[in-house]
Amino acid sequence: MKIYSTPSGIAVRAEKRWFRARDFSFDQLFRESEPVAWLRSRLEESGIAAAGNCHPPLETQEVWAAGVTYYRSREARMEESEREADIYDRVYQAKRPELFFKATPHRVVGHGGEVRIREDSQWNVPEAELALAVNREGRVFGYTIGNDMSSRSIEGDNPLYLPQAKIYDGSCALGPCLLMSEEPLPPSTEISLRILRRNAEVFRGATRLSQIKRTPEELVGYLFRGNSFPSGCYLLTGTGIVPERNFTLASGDEVEITIEPIGTLANRVS
Repeated sequence: MKIYSTPSGIAVRAEKRWFRARDFSFDQLFRESEPVAWLRSRLEESGIAAAGNCHPPLETQEVWAAGVTYYRSREARMEESEREADIYDRVYQAKRPELFFKATPHRVVGHGGEVRIREDSQWNVPEAELALAVNREGRVFGYTIGNDMSSRSIEGDNPLYLPQAKIYDGSCALGPCLLMSEEPLPPSTEISLRILRRNAEVFRGATRLSQIKRTPEELVGYLFRGNSFPSGCYLLTGTGIVPERNFTLASGDEVEITIEPIGTLANRVS
C-alpha cells in the first residue's frame, strides 16, 4: 500500500485501486503496533487519485539520519574534511553507527516542494536516501524517499559543524508517498539520483541497497537506545551517491530521486 498526502486529502493506492482512509492521521498510524492492519481496516474505495505535488507523509514525526553507512559516503566525507579525515574512516569501521537529528516537521518539504541551500555555504549537494518509517515500538513498517540536503563546505571546515550543515529550513524532503510493507525491500533495490539545470542533466548516479554497510534493524536499534518516539519517527539510512568535488547545487536546479517500488521524489532548489 502507498499513502499519498495530497492537497485534497489522504489517498491510498492498494491492489491497483484508489482508496481513502477514514479517521486517518499519521500520528495514529505510527503509534499502532500493527500499522498495516490498522490502515486496512479504515480503507474505503474512492475515485480520488494522487496527482501532482504532495505534502510529506508525516505529522509530528521527527526525522533522524545515519551517516557514513556506504563506502562512497566514507570517501566523500574524507575528501571534504582533510584535516579530520580519519574520523569518518573510524566511524565507518566502528560498531556504533553515526546517528544525528535531521529535521522537525516544519523543516521538511514533500514531493514538488522546494528544498534550500544555505547562503553561508559554497558547496551544497543533495543526498539520495532510503527513509525508514518506524513505529513507536521501534519496528520498521514502511519506506519513503529522503533527500538529506547537505552543506559540505560547512561540515568540511569542522565535523562539529554537522548540525549547521544538516539542519535548517528546507533541508529535508520526503515523498512522494509512504510505502507500507511487511516485507523488507530487497538488497537489489536501486536508488538513483538525477539533477537538472535549465532542463539539461548535470549529474546522474545510482547505488543499490546491497552496498549499505549496516542493516535497518541495526540502525533503528541504536536510535532507540535511551530514546523514545511516542509517535514514531523517520530514519534516513545514508547515501551511496555523492557528486564530485567540482559540483555544487544552484538555485533553480531540479533534483529527482527514484527508488522503485516507491516512486520518484522531485524537488526544485530555491
